[in-house]
Amino acid sequence: MDGKSRRRRRLIVADINVVDHPMLKKAIGGMVVGNTMEWYDVGVFGYLITTMGPVFLPEADRAVQTLFLLGTFAATFIARPLGGVVFGWLGDKVGRQKVLATTLILMSASTLGVGLLPGYAQIGIWAAALLVTLKLVQGFSTGGEYAGATTFVCEYAPDKRRGFFASFLDMGSYLGFALGAALVSVLQLALGQDAMEHWGWRIPFLAAGPLGVIAVYFRNKIEESPQFQATLDAQEAAAANAVAADAAFAKGPLGVLKAYWRQILLAMILAAAANTVGYALTSYMPTYLTDAKGYDPVHGTLLTIPVLVVMALCIPLTGKLSDRIGRRPVLWIGAGSTVLFSVPAFLLISVGAVWSTLAGLALIAFPVTFYVANLASALPAQFPTSSRYSGMGIAYNFAVAIFGGTTPFIVQGLIEVSHDDMAPAYYLMATSLVGAVAVYFLREAAQRPLPGSMPSVDTDAEARQLVATQDDNPLINLDEMPFETMRLRD
Repeated sequence: MDGKSRRRRRLIVADINVVDHPMLKKAIGGMVVGNTMEWYDVGVFGYLITTMGPVFLPEADRAVQTLFLLGTFAATFIARPLGGVVFGWLGDKVGRQKVLATTLILMSASTLGVGLLPGYAQIGIWAAALLVTLKLVQGFSTGGEYAGATTFVCEYAPDKRRGFFASFLDMGSYLGFALGAALVSVLQLALGQDAMEHWGWRIPFLAAGPLGVIAVYFRNKIEESPQFQATLDAQEAAAANAVAADAAFAKGPLGVLKAYWRQILLAMILAAAANTVGYALTSYMPTYLTDAKGYDPVHGTLLTIPVLVVMALCIPLTGKLSDRIGRRPVLWIGAGSTVLFSVPAFLLISVGAVWSTLAGLALIAFPVTFYVANLASALPAQFPTSSRYSGMGIAYNFAVAIFGGTTPFIVQGLIEVSHDDMAPAYYLMATSLVGAVAVYFLREAAQRPLPGSMPSVDTDAEARQLVATQDDNPLINLDEMPFETMRLRD
């Protein structure tokens, strides 16, 4: 099909994907439970660091114990980029659903394994080595989880409501973190420190077993995304007819990186800016409240939980807002509010009262609500269907490994070097200023078909209307429609 005849090709109703709403609900549910599991473990492990130290390194002093467990926590982020590359490539090659079932099984099994580990008293230093190994496995599997989940839901959702549906992924993430933190807090209050160090620390990890079984059950009920299935069918037809497939994907992860480096760079910058604020709120704030502001560890945790829950419930609202006004304006709100609110937030926390601390935490949570709700829908839309999982896996996981997981270390180091408790605020402002520049170059994706995919709508009536108005619809670019894919598939 030459360029001239391709331009004459017009959309017909059969070209348009009409969303299967029962399957869409299953897809969202199956992806949300995986994200919830991922962040549940982050919350549990992060808040048990001081408790688990004596279990695995009882002969070391407290400082060494804490450093070891912080390093173990960081190991998950070291393994994430490799998992993102491997599972991203596999997800584009064999399918999203198969790979996402695998990542969830690995993630759940490794979390459960931590709860079953013998301690130093039973096997000596091997206990610590096994803990690091399990966290590396968990980080490797997590590298394929978020990138795949966002890709999967975006490909299932209708174009006009993609932001709303994709935002449920991050709602599940922060609810999972709050659930893990709340469970640890309840156990600490109910059992006391001695019981927690002896056996109570195992309970949150063991709970991952039944939770993981439920999550895998829901995920296995999901069919492959229709957008990817169409591309997969076309690639098989292309191979049968000796037609070249996606050249970038055919060359593996390095080919994807070379072909889509601009999109990957933009996605990395935005993921870094958003996750810097997100991890400052979730992973660093309890430590900051305890070490710098004098709260005891339990209350330092408890103060963050209501803020996380309220923020999580608001995330779908900002996702829906992005469907109405666009991804870029909402991301600009996230970046701009970080710059405006960071200093007032830390000043309020410095007052020391519970009300002011909650107000300060809320000011940090505000930009996170606008940032994360839209990354899930904005970033996958920067890549074509055949390389979407790979592109997301590379961009998101490298950004989180370099900036997200290191945020607690960087901001604490800035405080130590500058002797200024406001240093974290300045760091958040700087990363969001860079993020705001990246938003300017970002391709607007709201209400538009995903690159490499045909339009996706809610109803047959909407499909007919889209066909009737295709010449005047500014959201439809017929030159970008993958008509060749449809021809090969048919």
